[in-house]
Amino acid sequence: MAGLTRLNARLDRRRLIVTSSGAALGAAVLGRGAYVSAQDSDVIATLVTDTAGIGDQNFNDLANAGGVLAAEDFGIDWRVLESQTQADYVSNLTLAMEQGQLTVPNGFLLIDAVAEVAPQFPDKFIVFIDAVDENPNVQSVIFKEHEGGFLGGILAALVTQTGVLGIMGGIRVPPVERYEVGFIAGARTINPDIEVLISYADSFEDPALGQELTLAQFNNGADIVMPIAGRTGVGSFDAAIERDEDVWVLAADTDQSHLGPEVQLAYIKKGVDEAVYQGCEQVVNGTFEPGIRDLGLAEAGMDLLGFHASVDQGIIDAIASYKQAIIDGMIMVPVDDDALAAFEPIVLDVAATPEATPEATPAS
Repeated sequence: MAGLTRLNARLDRRRLIVTSSGAALGAAVLGRGAYVSAQDSDVIATLVTDTAGIGDQNFNDLANAGGVLAAEDFGIDWRVLESQTQADYVSNLTLAMEQGQLTVPNGFLLIDAVAEVAPQFPDKFIVFIDAVDENPNVQSVIFKEHEGGFLGGILAALVTQTGVLGIMGGIRVPPVERYEVGFIAGARTINPDIEVLISYADSFEDPALGQELTLAQFNNGADIVMPIAGRTGVGSFDAAIERDEDVWVLAADTDQSHLGPEVQLAYIKKGVDEAVYQGCEQVVNGTFEPGIRDLGLAEAGMDLLGFHASVDQGIIDAIASYKQAIIDGMIMVPVDDDALAAFEPIVLDVAATPEATPEATPAS
């Protein structure tokens, strides 16, 4: 655990390291059908992005940060293939597998392409982020986004002044759905009558539409919006800055305070960068393990961090109590719409000090 803590601290300093043009520092960003080696190494690892690409200020940049740090620490040759369209997934994965030992497909939308390409390279390794593939050379890393979303919902319900919250999603793939239902469950735990507005852009790469949808939610009474939308979510920060009054953005996946430190309420950390780093380390050390890794609060794969200075310490303590209750199995956070419909909130009688053990009672 101490080693993971040190890794997290180092990765935090490298999250979202991008140039103004969107190209990652310290990595070779590759065009379609071509590549440039970043450095000489016995191990070549390649990130294959979804169509939002490098510079999304979110999911792809987060995966790239893990690979950049792995290149520094282990001397691997870290490369990036950006997918311009979904039609590029198979060709990019094929090139990545041909040129190196490890391929990192990043995102649920690559699921069909991974299923097609992985069996063709049984002696190569794949760390698949955000989806499950059962080929024996694939390590599938999925996250309990619902647990992080639940803590975000607790925070938002305790902070809101209007009683109206917003979710602005990209595409409602399973990881996004888990974020959504967890957030709603957390908010309803604090206030069963809270209103949650939900909009989907059907894109992870449209900040202008993200801004439009978020502004609409603000105009309909929401004062806190959680974007789950990759590059599209940058528009939520633009909307909050444009609104310039008593509204907040709750960031998903990573700290995005550089987009607007005055409007970010907190961020839900998703350990994509740690998963990529650890996959690279396993290949270097010859300890690669295929199968499923399912990472939540207990595994340090999810968390709620970076609280704005205006958030009261009592609220932070309450969130810590709910986090522990989830880790202890006292609260089972719903993972999909059906589980959310059946969810019966448990309200903690949170003590004044976080060290005390909270009591739990069903919500009335």
